[in-house]
Amino acid sequence: MKCSSTNFIARLKKQKEDALDYIIEAYLPLVKTIASKILHNMKRSDIEECVNDVFLTVWQNAHQFHGDAQDFKKWIGTITKYKAIDCYRQAEKQMANEQSDAPLEQKASAQQTDLSVLQREEKNELLFAISQLESLDRDIFMMKYYLELSNSEIADHLGLTKAAVDNRLYRGKKVLATNTKLKERFV
Repeated sequence: MKCSSTNFIARLKKQKEDALDYIIEAYLPLVKTIASKILHNMKRSDIEECVNDVFLTVWQNAHQFHGDAQDFKKWIGTITKYKAIDCYRQAEKQMANEQSDAPLEQKASAQQTDLSVLQREEKNELLFAISQLESLDRDIFMMKYYLELSNSEIADHLGLTKAAVDNRLYRGKKVLATNTKLKERFV
């Protein structure tokens, strides 16, 4: 039996190698993109090692996965994110150990890099949460918080009343606030 998009999960759980080959072929671009964004300032070999670790983890933990192909995409993306963050932290620790006598400016630079990675992660989580909103609400949030338009300008642009924009922002914030990490941003 050949592995396909309809049976790769079951075959992966049975530890069939053709399922691993299928997953690598189908999800390598996604995994590489996520790892590269988080590990953007690291060597290419470190990124490739992280990608390999992701597929090894998927292979070893396939029995823990429950869901369909869409859920699998989210699962492998999450594994990639956390593996890349772990690789990043390991590299930072190793660099800190090697350069423990480094000047304070270099240490501050490393802390700034950590902060920028965390900010990027928060921004990605926020964008993902916003993408789950209805189309009109998503447009309103993007105009308000990314284009920094006023509620009146948004209302004019979308042909709504200012009160309608206010209400949609309020309800959207309540939806986004259910995610505890995003709660601080809107409250």
